[in-house]
Amino acid sequence: MVIAEGSAQVLKVKREALLNAIQANPEIALKMMAVLNHRLQQLHETVHGLVSERAIVRLAQLIQETAIEQQIDIAQPEVCLDLQSHYYIARRIGITYEECVRLFKQLHAIASYRRGGKVTVIDGQALTKIAQGSIDL
Repeated sequence: MVIAEGSAQVLKVKREALLNAIQANPEIALKMMAVLNHRLQQLHETVHGLVSERAIVRLAQLIQETAIEQQIDIAQPEVCLDLQSHYYIARRIGITYEECVRLFKQLHAIASYRRGGKVTVIDGQALTKIAQGSIDL
């Protein structure tokens, strides 16, 4: 069973066909291992962050990562990102929905949340300092 967080396309490949493709082009296996390695590193960083970083720092880091993925420069004033919902954000950083709402209230001068998962970064420099653990709110 597969559960997607967003829209997705699924390609089902039979094991034998995949092995034949890899045998014909070993580069396929290297690319697959690179993707898996990247995902393992992300998982390790997530687990490490849950253990060692405060929730506000994890939230700021998630906003930064999302900006990079969406190719948005948070140094620009009032940029908007799509982060889905409070529930999605909370799950991504290992906190409750209620804690997520409270954190955005704390960040009101730096980043704001609007219905539909729209996050506006008001002060990118302050957000970066929070993500680095440099300032407390």
